[in-house]
Amino acid sequence: MRQAGAYSGLLCGGVAGRTGPHSLPLARIKKIMKKSGDDVKMISGEAPIIFSKACELFIQELTRRSWIIAMQGKRRTLHKEDLTSAVIATDLFDFLITLVSDSDTRSPGVTTTTMEVETLYQSSAT
Repeated sequence: MRQAGAYSGLLCGGVAGRTGPHSLPLARIKKIMKKSGDDVKMISGEAPIIFSKACELFIQELTRRSWIIAMQGKRRTLHKEDLTSAVIATDLFDFLITLVSDSDTRSPGVTTTTMEVETLYQSSAT
């Protein structure tokens, strides 16, 4: 599997000693990609790296929107309800609505609309 080498200037070292700008384990991503279907035999070297970056961006976006909801509830700790509220309030995450529980749809005392999350997200990004 191809990874960023020392010549690329993308070494991150860190505790795990991984190379490259990605923080998700590429071997595990490649294993998941191979198990995704019977017709998958080979995976190019770039595919797990690109998929890793896409997953990181997805996690970052979901976390940001959940953080906004936690801040509205005057908390500094994310709860499951914050993630649920972020999924419900964001049209982009509609495919996750069936995965979040129906009983925990909102954080206590927080009623957030899609427009409010978008407005808060825009202001926090600047």
